[in-house]
Amino acid sequence: MNIGFIGTGIMGSRMAKRLLGHGYKVTVHNRTFQKALPLIESGGIYAETISELSSQCDIVCTCLSMPQDVTNVYMGKEGIIENARPATICIDFTSVGADTSKTIFEVAGARGISYLDCPVSGGPEGAESGTLTIMAGGENTAFQKVKPLLNVLGQTIEFLGPSGSGSIAKLINQYLVAVHSLAASEVMVTGAAYGLDSEQLLKVLKASYGDSRILRRHMEQYVFGRLFKPGGAVKYVHKDVRLANQLMQDAGLNQYTGQMAEKAFQIAGEKGLWDQDMSAVIKPLEEEAGIIVKSKQ
Repeated sequence: MNIGFIGTGIMGSRMAKRLLGHGYKVTVHNRTFQKALPLIESGGIYAETISELSSQCDIVCTCLSMPQDVTNVYMGKEGIIENARPATICIDFTSVGADTSKTIFEVAGARGISYLDCPVSGGPEGAESGTLTIMAGGENTAFQKVKPLLNVLGQTIEFLGPSGSGSIAKLINQYLVAVHSLAASEVMVTGAAYGLDSEQLLKVLKASYGDSRILRRHMEQYVFGRLFKPGGAVKYVHKDVRLANQLMQDAGLNQYTGQMAEKAFQIAGEKGLWDQDMSAVIKPLEEEAGIIVKSKQ
């Protein structure tokens, strides 16, 4: 079985490496060739084009940046759907809107190609250790066929229903990520502004109902050490919460906290932080308050 993997960035490279490490034959393609080099050195085969990869592989995985990238890679003239063989199963790990997933599902299905929307959560560390949460939508028969492959990549793997279901679940998750990121940033900046020791405050919050994985992640891994190399970049969380807000609106809800989170990430991006880790959403708040949240060391 030949697995194709398109998009070998921060997440995709780690996922493809795990597949190689578990004995799968993996053909890779990336827009920037240099990003695929470590996988080639680990035994991956490089395809010069998406069409070449698509025509050779039984399963095609994609892990891309933006919804438009997904549309182009799947539905372009040189894309997956035009060049994949019937019975190919496509697995898209990108976070996109449900409409994008449903459209690609229908177009692929008309060509005898299966498409699963399988966005993931867990960050680079989860991709590296194979402990991702994978949220799947599409046809259950296709899902069952690729479940052994997904088991290599994830720990919590749920088939949620028809096409778009995985994308909806991921956007709901990202709504919480964005809102929690803003809330965690606000409270830590406020504590520092009133003279509280940031590490001591975090210790108290971690032992209280205000605790969250986002609070711990952001402060311990990024903010206290002032290291903002991205696990999940500001631009991606902004994209996701924007899509999630539309999801909420379509469901008839007024997404108050989501709107504030979207604005906060927009401001962070406009201040040149698009490519920094999502925890950098704290920086404009620090600037506003005239303080820095950091470790004493």
